[in-house]
Amino acid sequence: MEIKLPTSIKKLLTRFSDNGYEGYLVGGCVRDSILKRENFDWDITTNATPDQIIELFNDYRTVPTGIKHGTVTVVTDKINVEVTTYRIDGNYKDNRHPEEVIFSRNLTDDLLRRDFTINTLCYSIKEGFVDKLGGLEDLANKIIRAVGEPDKRFNEDALRIMRAIRFAAQLGFAIEEKTKESIFRNKHLLKNISVERLAAELIKLLCGEYACEVLSEYGPVIFEFIPELECEYKHEQIGKKHAYDIWNHTCHAINNIEKDKILRLTMLLHDIGKVPTESFDVDGNSTFKNHAAVGGEIALKVLKRLKLDNKTVDTVSYLVGIHDKRVPLTKIDVKKYLRDTGDENFLRMMKIRKADRGALSDGFNDISHEVQNALSWYAQIKENNECYSLNQLHITGNDLIKIGITGEKVGDMLNTALDAVIEEVIPNKKKNILDYLEDMLCVK
Repeated sequence: MEIKLPTSIKKLLTRFSDNGYEGYLVGGCVRDSILKRENFDWDITTNATPDQIIELFNDYRTVPTGIKHGTVTVVTDKINVEVTTYRIDGNYKDNRHPEEVIFSRNLTDDLLRRDFTINTLCYSIKEGFVDKLGGLEDLANKIIRAVGEPDKRFNEDALRIMRAIRFAAQLGFAIEEKTKESIFRNKHLLKNISVERLAAELIKLLCGEYACEVLSEYGPVIFEFIPELECEYKHEQIGKKHAYDIWNHTCHAINNIEKDKILRLTMLLHDIGKVPTESFDVDGNSTFKNHAAVGGEIALKVLKRLKLDNKTVDTVSYLVGIHDKRVPLTKIDVKKYLRDTGDENFLRMMKIRKADRGALSDGFNDISHEVQNALSWYAQIKENNECYSLNQLHITGNDLIKIGITGEKVGDMLNTALDAVIEEVIPNKKKNILDYLEDMLCVK
């Protein structure tokens, strides 16, 4: 079994061996190549020191990205290759970074400090695959296993806890039992990790093919840094339409929507307002009045705390806040919906409604016809260039000022005109709109 390597990567590996050094591809690039997954990151481990690496590649652009820890980036054909000296890590001071590293001449020393056996696989042009810690067997058996003692690995770097469940979500692998037990035992250590790092791993997890199964099993890990979700866990929803407790409904809703950051974050948080708003009807069934609006406010706080970019924060919290907005049934309703949400969020909402309803019981979970009907109306509206927003309206504020409308009334009258055009009371033509507004003013 061989890895098909880019020519530029082969040249780097060959230069090591031609100059008396060991040089191996290591980690994710080897793992993903075996799994035939697309790989964008190339990492090389070597017995050459950082100074020797820089000298060896003096005709390349090199960047001392982490020289204290033995890492030099070599740039080749616009590919950034991280080259790291074999090392032994000292004590970890903050559940994330070693206080010191000791360079080694021994490959095994370097592999023993790594997180999971499937990430310890190495490859060289001369030797092929090098597997010193059983990574090939675990890869074949679809197992995520910590290297050595799991507690030690997670205490060294607690982010490995999130990496483990993220790999499970991406690859569909099971987490080995001792490693799994250690994850739950040490999940509190995630409080020592920066929220930016946690958010990055969470998004990768959410966009994994097996996110539903992993979140269902490892929800308590996520609750360590999003405690607002914990109340959903095993919280039953009473009523015929509910197939799952709130947390498992959330997991299935995530699974029902495409692997997009905005959409999957929205589904993760969409019912975060349910428990705070829960009440019961006369038959004892669960009701959650205003849970979307309340959830939107909670989601805003969560997303800001995770330090996500402003666009993501604003978009996801907005979508959570309207996630139960009904699918429009008529062309006029679609135009009103578009007026409120805009095109991009209208299309997102059709996917969100379908995913949310799809996680209910049989008989309540299929709104494909309604969604398709709304999308057909949308296509017709776009094809006919029908008006549903102020910037499509064939008058402006200046036109209203010319007929004597001033101040706040300008905005009010523009919205009145837009409503009349959307509801097809008048056509979207300047004269018709102005006549309509002037008639209204005369009546008033």
